[in-house]
Amino acid sequence: MRIKKKNLEKVPVDMTPMIDIVFQLQAFFVMTFSFVTPEGDFNIKMPLAAPSEGTPDEELLPPIKIQLKSAGGALSSIMMGDRSVQDFGVLRGEVMSMVGNTGPSSEGGGYEVEFACDYDLHYEHVIAAITAVTGYKSRDGQTVKLIEKIKFAPPQKQ
Repeated sequence: MRIKKKNLEKVPVDMTPMIDIVFQLQAFFVMTFSFVTPEGDFNIKMPLAAPSEGTPDEELLPPIKIQLKSAGGALSSIMMGDRSVQDFGVLRGEVMSMVGNTGPSSEGGGYEVEFACDYDLHYEHVIAAITAVTGYKSRDGQTVKLIEKIKFAPPQKQ
């Protein structure tokens, strides 16, 4: 059986409708995207180059001072005030006992933590300390906030 070859014509493919569909899909996803509060969104005050002058607000409580000491970048000790804390779990317990079950105040006042970190301390230890004092997940999956106001003392070279 012999098949006759027919002259086949190339049909040009118009790309305009495909591009239109791509832009419509893009517009759809941009319009329907819901923004979620990013994890680790902290209210942090970084130290300024020079100390600012002014009178402090007497209604605010003094900040809880936490010092993270380093030994070659690794965490060597955690000091809360003048006492030593073994690890970040104990630090969270200490903060929970100070703050209680109320968590951060809605009026903007309340507790504040000031971290004094050694100059060569690895970043992961600072984040672990921030995580320990800002809150935790309860057993039922709810986020329990402890302290929202965090500030850093200027780093000191040893």
